[in-house]
Amino acid sequence: MNLRLTRRKLLKLCFPVAGMAYPFVEACWLRKVHVTLHVPNLPDPFKGFKIAFAADLHHGPVTGIGFIRKTVRLINALGADLIALGGDYVLAGKVFIDPCFDALKALNAPHGVFAVLGNHDHWTDPVRTHGRIKECGFTDLTNGGRWIEKDGARFRLAGVGDLWEDKQDLEAALGEATEEDACILLSHNPDYTEIVEDKRVGLILSGHTHGGQVVLPFYGAPLVPSAYGQKYLHGLVKTPVTQVYVTRGVATIYPPVRFCAPPEVVLV
Repeated sequence: MNLRLTRRKLLKLCFPVAGMAYPFVEACWLRKVHVTLHVPNLPDPFKGFKIAFAADLHHGPVTGIGFIRKTVRLINALGADLIALGGDYVLAGKVFIDPCFDALKALNAPHGVFAVLGNHDHWTDPVRTHGRIKECGFTDLTNGGRWIEKDGARFRLAGVGDLWEDKQDLEAALGEATEEDACILLSHNPDYTEIVEDKRVGLILSGHTHGGQVVLPFYGAPLVPSAYGQKYLHGLVKTPVTQVYVTRGVATIYPPVRFCAPPEVVLV
C-alpha cells in the first residue's frame, strides 16, 4: 500500500476541514468597530464624545468567562466616555449570571456604565440580573433615563424594557426631555424602532439579531429573530421618525458559529 501523501491530496483534505472549521473560528474573532453617527441636537461640548456599545455577551456553555473578560478588556481599551450594554448577558442558566457580572464590573468609563436587559435575561432570571447591574455600580436604564452632562450641556440617555418579555415605557424613559434635546435610547430588540413615534428619540442602540450570525452570500441570513426580515440585520437603519444602529453582538446562541457576521464591540 502506498501511504505517501502528495501535496495536492493534502490540500484536498485540508480545504474541506478548514471550511468546516471557519465558522467556529469567526465566532471568536472579536473586533472593534468605529462608527460615526449623527445625533440630532447634540450640544457642541459632546462633539467627539465616545460611547462604547456592546450587546449579546451570552455567557454560558459555549461562551466561556475568558471570552467575557477579553470583551471587557477590549471595551476598556477603547477609552470611551460612556459604556452602554444592550442586554442578553447570559445564554441560559442562572449559574452564569454572577460570573458574567463579576467580570463586567471591571468596566470603567468617566460618565459611567449603563445597561438594559434582553430576552435571554428574562428567560433566565431578570430579578437577579437587575440586581447584579446595580451591585456593579452600573445604571439600570430599564424604562428610565439619565441626563449626561458636560460643560453645562446635556443629553438624555434612556432605555426601555425588552420588546418580547417586558413592557416599554418610553415616556418614563425620556422624562422631561423635549424635541430640542438630544436623546439616545437603548433597546435590546431593534424591532422596537417600528413602534417609536416620539420624535424626541434621535438614536436607538440595539443588538439581538447577532447580524444574522450566519449570512450567506447573495442570500442573506436564513434566520433572523425579527418580524421584519433582514431590515434590522446590522448597521444603521433609518425610519421616518428616528434611526437605529444594530450591533452584531459579542457572542452567539446555538450553534456557536458565525459566518460573514463577525462579533464586535462598537465605538460610537
